[in-house]
Amino acid sequence: MPRHIPLCPADALVNGGRAVAFDVRYCGQVCRAFAIRYRGRAYAYLNRCTHVPIEMDYQEGQFFDDTGSWLLCATHGAAYQPDTGACAGGPCRGGLVQIALTEEGDMVHWHTAAHLHTVEF
Repeated sequence: MPRHIPLCPADALVNGGRAVAFDVRYCGQVCRAFAIRYRGRAYAYLNRCTHVPIEMDYQEGQFFDDTGSWLLCATHGAAYQPDTGACAGGPCRGGLVQIALTEEGDMVHWHTAAHLHTVEF
């Protein structure tokens, strides 16, 4: 059964700003994930480029381009749409793995799923 895991205060996510990083267990492997805010809404993805499965941020929490319009992989330049994780350009295959989020009150929660669990699982 899916669980809602507290992630961060809602105001920690600023439109086009730094991401909040967190760890998850995805398909049995511990992976980094990140949450961002884009156009007023919070989104989360595995921190794994679809071109080569490496972490995408060039500096901790830095995923947006200079305009705040695209999520970028710092290594190979793949670009992803912030609201869907879909490949928008560069060397990528498909989209980022999205993690469901909800905002309840002043807190953002991420949701476990069939292949997505807490690290302690």
